[in-house]
Amino acid sequence: MRILRAGDHKRMPWKNGGGETVEIAVSPEEAGLAGFDWRVSMATVAADGPFSIFPGIDRTLVILDGNGMVLDIEGRAPVLLTAESDPLAFPADIPVAARLQDGAITDLNVMTRRAGLAHRLVRIEIDGGRIVPLTSSTSLLLCHRGTLSFRQGDETGTLASGDALLMADAAGSELKIDGKARCYLASIAAS
Repeated sequence: MRILRAGDHKRMPWKNGGGETVEIAVSPEEAGLAGFDWRVSMATVAADGPFSIFPGIDRTLVILDGNGMVLDIEGRAPVLLTAESDPLAFPADIPVAARLQDGAITDLNVMTRRAGLAHRLVRIEIDGGRIVPLTSSTSLLLCHRGTLSFRQGDETGTLASGDALLMADAAGSELKIDGKARCYLASIAAS
């Protein structure tokens, strides 16, 4: 179990050079944009334009802040995503273009290499105590807004806005959470 503080997240340019991403966690550690097995990151989208192409990668995206954007995903009808929309999964190796609704947005991306891994991303609202079952070997909890305290087994800690908790070998365990926060749980497992 590792706490990843917001101030320590790695900032880097987008693969297509069109903006900046904040890398929360990647495996293997220090992997570049072409060599990761999985990656969790946030990005600010300030202008309409194409998404970066990642061959062999599946992606799930959710809007964290802003008025939303329309995604034009090849082979699908356009999709409007807002901060209240469910996370949207799509292949990262097909053309996707974004059109902002009204100003910049910040999104959360979870990406896994299709050959061997799969992932799931869910929003979790915390208001008081809650027990979250962990079903995947790797889980990452991002505290987007608010603060929370957590307990998993004998380990405890706190997360503030932007902090994340990375848990390895977590399948079959529980995470006890207390506080008031909007969080996102990424679960990554062998496919």
